[in-house]
Amino acid sequence: MELGKENTVKAFNFKRQYPGFLFPGKTQYVTKDDDAVPIESEALLDTANPFTYGRTYRAIRDWKPDLVIISYWMSYFGPSLGYIARRLKKHCKVISILHNVIPHEPKFFDAPLTKYFLGGCSGNVTLCDEVSADLEKIMPRARKVTLFHPVYAHFGERIPREEAENILGLEHGKKNLLFFGLIRDYKGLDILLEAFGKLDDSYTLIVAGEPYGSFVKYEEIIQRSPAKDRIKLFTNYIKDSEVKWYFSAADLAVLPYRSATQSGISAISWHFEVPMVVTDVGGLKQSVGDTGTGLVAQRPDPDCVVEEIRRYFSDENIRTLCINSIKAEKDRLSWKSFSRKLLEFTDNLYKNA
Repeated sequence: MELGKENTVKAFNFKRQYPGFLFPGKTQYVTKDDDAVPIESEALLDTANPFTYGRTYRAIRDWKPDLVIISYWMSYFGPSLGYIARRLKKHCKVISILHNVIPHEPKFFDAPLTKYFLGGCSGNVTLCDEVSADLEKIMPRARKVTLFHPVYAHFGERIPREEAENILGLEHGKKNLLFFGLIRDYKGLDILLEAFGKLDDSYTLIVAGEPYGSFVKYEEIIQRSPAKDRIKLFTNYIKDSEVKWYFSAADLAVLPYRSATQSGISAISWHFEVPMVVTDVGGLKQSVGDTGTGLVAQRPDPDCVVEEIRRYFSDENIRTLCINSIKAEKDRLSWKSFSRKLLEFTDNLYKNA
């Protein structure tokens, strides 16, 4: 949207990202009752159907763009997006936005498939130093710039805390911890559940997000937890219009990740001015700890996580400092700033071609 203010922009999208048997969630499509921000796009690419690769390439080529920006986050997309990027590169500049170079749950084929995709890119944008380092390892000569993950601002504004708690059926007056987003092994929900069992009854834990795979191991931890009655589960897909309920009710977001690059959840937390406790993995310490927008647990284990949660609530000054830091980061990490820096990088590619 920001790029479209001064440029003619068109989106080309997926008809299908994954075959159904590879998709662990409930649906990979926007449904009628979803309130996601509508984006006009042409849905052409089916990653499981190579016949759509050429069709997608030709549609983009015939639109005659000066610049193509491709978002990339896992090696499964290497063959399809690589096919398209390598052919488009003959006609215009192709820029990747690399959310990950090596996925959080790596496989032996990640590096070759990602290298195939990167071979079609004129330049690459990473969102944290961790991803930039991964890129350096597998393609040392790749032209790149490290920017930042912009703040997500399309979820609306905060609503009054009591209103949010009423909507979610939460007891008033508790210290509300929030685990938000897709539930995957590397995100460490089990670590947080074990940590939460060590906290007294002044705390409530809100778990909001769709499980990718089985939820059984988490259910087992909850059932044996002394705090199980204070763990509130919303394990379903969260609509865009509902996101504000969870962050408006939360005192603190907790990201107990085992591995990470940058996190989209932190970008939502910043928007709603909710401080975070994160683990010292990937780019989280850089983006959260170094900016003062939250606290960093030394390791992804329950004792370290619970120590930082307690520290946050033990000193009101910490909350004040975190909130003030978040307000400063919101200005720095705007989509306007990101788009300007992206185009500056692209301009330099043309000048140095």
